[in-house]
Amino acid sequence: MAKLHLIKLSVGSASVESLIEWHATRRAQTQDGLPRHVTRMWPKRAEEVLEGGSIYWVIQGLVQCRQRVLRFDEVIGQDGIRRCAIVLDPQITRTSLARKRPFQGWRYLAPADAPADLPASRRNDDTLPADMSAALSDIGVI
Repeated sequence: MAKLHLIKLSVGSASVESLIEWHATRRAQTQDGLPRHVTRMWPKRAEEVLEGGSIYWVIQGLVQCRQRVLRFDEVIGQDGIRRCAIVLDPQITRTSLARKRPFQGWRYLAPADAPADLPASRRNDDTLPADMSAALSDIGVI
């Protein structure tokens, strides 16, 4: 079985740092302290995602980072509706920037279509404003 990724808009995040801050809140964590994202839909291809797949986060219109998916937990909301908690590795890996149009929910992302991880030598680079990063990404500079 081949690995498969997910891609999701990080609604409300202005930067990778704000995503990290959100994951540090109790509301965004499982009982064992891992970050999670709760969604309505359960992936039909969950086994493929669990073969080493990640969730790629779109922040300000750009794919900017990823987190490895560890497991899927069932969550029953106060309304009694069954939901899926995508449980994530706390380690966030920055990726090369890739423009992504808005979409709802999450989508599957084939490994061949996933942005590459930033090399270790670039992980501490200063971040550019999102509009400048998007423009540079569009012309293939970054």
